[in-house]
Amino acid sequence: MIETDVRLDRILQIAVNVKDVDRATAFYRDALGLKFLFSAPGLAFFDSGGVRLMLAKPERPDLDHPSSVLYFQVGNIEDAHQALAGRGVHFLTKPHVVHRAEDYDLWLAEFRDSEENILALMSEVRRG
Repeated sequence: MIETDVRLDRILQIAVNVKDVDRATAFYRDALGLKFLFSAPGLAFFDSGGVRLMLAKPERPDLDHPSSVLYFQVGNIEDAHQALAGRGVHFLTKPHVVHRAEDYDLWLAEFRDSEENILALMSEVRRG
């Protein structure tokens, strides 16, 4: 019998397209400080708060495109920005408010990885 009430819930893994797996592995491990899990030929895997990131060269031409923007949650965006910039991360924008909710401000700072994919830091800063 086919289950009809299937609902997708948790994302287990996100693939990030890279041109050079070794260079990207060094960036995600050393510059961003993500926990390296394991590698396989042409692949590298990291843990990002329970979501696995897979760095890989695209398998087919139709998969060869920039990755989606990954937003990494940080507690203090100013400190995270300064620390990552100190490790050579090139930021496109400085930390800035992108949304004001009733009880917090949403801050964002965008940067590129070693493969030119856009990534971002994001922080919900409570008011008061």
